Amino acid sequence: MTVRVGVIGTGMIGQDHIRRLTDVVTGAAVTAVTDLDPARAADVAARAGATAFPTGADLIASPDVDAVLVTSWGPTHAEHVLNAVAAGKPVFCEKPLATTAEDCLRIVDAERAHGRRLVQVGFMRRFDPGYRQMKDVLASGDLGAPLLVHCAHRNPAVPESYTSAMAAQDTAVHEIDVLRWLLDDEFVSAQVLTPRATSRRFEHLKDPQVMLFETANGVRIDLEVFVNCQYGYDIQCEAVAEAGLVRLPDPAAVGVRSAGRHGTAVLQDWKGRFTEAFDTEFREWIAAVASGAEPTGPSAWDGYAATVITDAAVRSLESDGTVVAVDMKPRPAFYGGTA
Repeated sequence: MTVRVGVIGTGMIGQDHIRRLTDVVTGAAVTAVTDLDPARAADVAARAGATAFPTGADLIASPDVDAVLVTSWGPTHAEHVLNAVAAGKPVFCEKPLATTAEDCLRIVDAERAHGRRLVQVGFMRRFDPGYRQMKDVLASGDLGAPLLVHCAHRNPAVPESYTSAMAAQDTAVHEIDVLRWLLDDEFVSAQVLTPRATSRRFEHLKDPQVMLFETANGVRIDLEVFVNCQYGYDIQCEAVAEAGLVRLPDPAAVGVRSAGRHGTAVLQDWKGRFTEAFDTEFREWIAAVASGAEPTGPSAWDGYAATVITDAAVRSLESDGTVVAVDMKPRPAFYGGTA
């Protein structure tokens, strides 16, 4: 079966996923697109051999669309995901699932009322080989219980439109999701501290930030978010357990010896670092849709959890580092919880 995918949002990430579904993933065909910019949608549709629709609702209703990919502006995500669920169509939504916890819960409630999972959220790190190896090590129990996690998320630079709150909402949100998954644990508090700011930032931006989290099982997490580090895109993660530690590997790179130095190249953006993870998440999503199975990637509940935790982090930032409790609803049995 070829899964016919309709794509809502044809900006940079939307076009990259259209390329992925067309050239990399087997069993998928992009048959429909839409965008707030009709001219861009028409251009992308012509190149992809798809039909351009005037609105997301029209695209979702099309009989030529089996599954929906949402890559539009964040505040529009809830509307499109809810429409897809109402139509009974699988929907892959790039993060955030929604920009408010309330809208995330609307999606959770709609999916539960439908009776089976339709929603997958685009947290691609769960599909990265290094993180998957870390998950296997921690899940084996060989190292004992996790105690501490040290993380860093560094970008060479960000545009002037980047705000201090985006350090949690757009950047740290990836660590938040992948650590919930790695530890099989829930966050209960967040604190954001602002050390001396780098001079290589826009004046309005607090950078770097140190984020501190505690989980329900007492694991302490520290995360450095530094989005003007200058030297490259650098993702680090180390989990310390009772009988050892496990560390995320750096991407494979050749060593170069020249002019009295030995070094390796540092990647400069997230696309290069997580290409394999993006490819794998879409292969697995398309395979699930084609077989009629429920998606196995991050759920609507995971999207809700990430939004609640980032909200707590932003509140801490805005209150000069106060420890903020994560006010999360009990996880429903539908998503593997006890409530």
